[in-house]
Amino acid sequence: MMRQAGRYHKHYQTLRQKYTFEELCKNPELAAEVAFGPVNDFDFDVAILFSDILFPLEALGMGLKYTDEGPVLSFSIRSEKDLRRLKSVEDSISFMQFQKKAVQLTRERISRDKSVIGFVGGPWTLFTYAVSGKHEGNLSLPKILTDVRNGFLEKTIRFLKENIALQLEGGAELIMIFDTAGGDLSPEFFREIVVPGIKTLADQYPGKVGYYGKGTASPHFQAIREIPTLAGFGFDHRWDLKEIFKHEKRMIQGNFDQNLLFLERGEFKDILKRYLIPYRDLSPEERIGWVCGLGHGVMPKTPEENVKRFVEIVRETFR
Repeated sequence: MMRQAGRYHKHYQTLRQKYTFEELCKNPELAAEVAFGPVNDFDFDVAILFSDILFPLEALGMGLKYTDEGPVLSFSIRSEKDLRRLKSVEDSISFMQFQKKAVQLTRERISRDKSVIGFVGGPWTLFTYAVSGKHEGNLSLPKILTDVRNGFLEKTIRFLKENIALQLEGGAELIMIFDTAGGDLSPEFFREIVVPGIKTLADQYPGKVGYYGKGTASPHFQAIREIPTLAGFGFDHRWDLKEIFKHEKRMIQGNFDQNLLFLERGEFKDILKRYLIPYRDLSPEERIGWVCGLGHGVMPKTPEENVKRFVEIVRETFR
């Protein structure tokens, strides 16, 4: 599950009482402990690097700080002059070594029959943060700063190539690109701005990179699935995965509605089973590559017992 280690989990809450969010991410031993917690408590098949998509902006010199209101950058990218304030990729990539070490330590903590997944933010999503300090809402400015955008994306894609390499070297089996702002773009704009960068990253590491674009629709998916070197795709709860299975045999992740984890125990069990039945009725060949999970991250205050029950019911259904 995306955000399977987070604010809903007592294990995380206990650590958070002692350490800041940044300390939990940047101290590899602590990051590994956070990532291990939900695997240990809920028996997930996968451990996910505990980190944040915005650290590349800090590495490049944008002065990232986390506050009660959310992440805050020391300056925004609005002009060529602002672009020149960014550090070079060569001078900044060493900042991300803590992620490599966190992956290594996470890999050591979990059993060999479980996997470790890393992640980075999508170049477009990082640009929306760099310009507007957010990845949703009114994103008109990132869309019109064409020259600045091109320069930022070129540097960021080079940085992400190295960032992905570090996580793979640490032992991650797959790196997901989380493009939280991807669905805010029209299909035409998405094909022009997002797809080339994702293709560059996927081509660098064939079969090792997946893509998740929040809020994307069929035209977005048709564009991104043309990249043959992508390992697979994540989908939010708006998609009917049965239709995806008909045309795509790579890894498919998703997509139970994360909000439904707040339901009362009996109702949650009934709705989850109704969600799973159509997939259970498919043959293993028809649903090959499916990683059953949520459409987005586990939300704060989600009942832990429903997270545990989710894993149990999924396993019982396909046993």
